[in-house]
Amino acid sequence: MKVGVDSLSITIIPVKINKNVEKNDNVASLILESVNTDSLQIKDDDIIVIAQKIISKSEGRICYLDNIVPSKEALGISAIHEKDPRLIELILRESIDIVKVTNKNLIVETKHGFICANAGIDQSNVSVDSDAVLLLPEDPDESARKIKNYIHHELKKNVSVIISDTFGRPFRKGQTNVAIGVAGICPIKSYIGMTDTFGKVLKVTEIAIVDELASSAELVMGKTLEVPAAIIRGYGHQPLDLGDAGVSIKSIFREKSQDLFRS
Repeated sequence: MKVGVDSLSITIIPVKINKNVEKNDNVASLILESVNTDSLQIKDDDIIVIAQKIISKSEGRICYLDNIVPSKEALGISAIHEKDPRLIELILRESIDIVKVTNKNLIVETKHGFICANAGIDQSNVSVDSDAVLLLPEDPDESARKIKNYIHHELKKNVSVIISDTFGRPFRKGQTNVAIGVAGICPIKSYIGMTDTFGKVLKVTEIAIVDELASSAELVMGKTLEVPAAIIRGYGHQPLDLGDAGVSIKSIFREKSQDLFRS
């Protein structure tokens, strides 16, 4: 898939992995194997977007509802919310705050700081076991860093890595992919202090480029295509060095004091 804007041409390349990822699988190695099979070379400055699901599976983040005993709080929420109280219990364990509860929606703030439905816990395409659910990675930034570093070690290529997941959005129908972990790329591109076409100084414009890149990659990844990763080439960003431990998806979070809907 190619997208051109003025002199900028971006290519989005699907990466198919022909196996069900399991605990302790090396996701970076699987991606490199797939790329070699397809005779595609990873290049410096490539951005590799990887679905959260295979990261969580490789990190053993599968839980089984049969093993979960719901608390009183979970049972209380289940009285108004149409979900298995065992699943609600897991959602509570993965959260630090409940933002909104209705009969169909349970919006929380996860331990990571994400505001999303069901703490990002997934029940689709997890396992043949109907009681299996998949939790988010414990530290998606660290997951991204490990993959970036592995690729650099194996290929001597400096790439950026984005871990993506599907979130809903306030005021709009449908879901879109967003970044939940990053390595080698700043999450925000700021235009503050720059001037627009007419010379007006920009004061607030900051673009969440990692979310835009995650969303664009989903166009070739899909939900039923068995394509859990994609390479974005030609975006024109400057990848950060390997020692970018300070880069985190948390820099994209809005502070509660600036959140008009929770303040």
